Amino acid sequence: MMMFLFWCAIGIVAGTVFGSLFEWMLHRYLMHRSVLVKFFRYPFERHTLVHHHVFKADYTYHLVHEPDKKTIPMAWWHGPVLVMLGLLPFLLWALLSEKWGILCGAAVASSLYFTAYEYMHWCMHLPKKRHVERSGIFFRLNGHHLLHHRYMHRNFNVVLPLADLCLGTLLLRSKVAFAQARGPSVPDVQPRHLRAPAWKGI
Repeated sequence: MMMFLFWCAIGIVAGTVFGSLFEWMLHRYLMHRSVLVKFFRYPFERHTLVHHHVFKADYTYHLVHEPDKKTIPMAWWHGPVLVMLGLLPFLLWALLSEKWGILCGAAVASSLYFTAYEYMHWCMHLPKKRHVERSGIFFRLNGHHLLHHRYMHRNFNVVLPLADLCLGTLLLRSKVAFAQARGPSVPDVQPRHLRAPAWKGI
């Protein structure tokens, strides 16, 4: 039992790290650059052409028109499909090593990762002063995602920006001044050399 729990813990850690890479790859190569454009345009059209058209980095980063609320979350069936796809490497690992705790731990991590993605992404675009929105982690991740809506080819991670850091797409602040979204859970992501009066109202 102790060994099973040990391998579960390994699966949770490995699943979380892989989740960051998996999120990054899906976001970059399917949702923003339709590499399978001739065969599978759905992620690109729903995300780049719809979500990013509605939610930009200015005041429209937060929901403006109620009918657009449906463009924030993924479709209901995305969760099971993405979790199962993300578990394939761990299924192979478990089969080869006969350590089934790895698969169980990865399943927990993958499910929690997707849930965290959907919930935080919902709170980012539809803030309601929830408890999570007052946390320092959410504050930083919100700024990270806001910059993604300004620079679509940077900051692909929403939950854990580890892949952004390792793969060279991490952006901590804007390169130029812009009229960014404001709110109690939105950090100032303007260039460091600019003081608020210099760009406020741009």
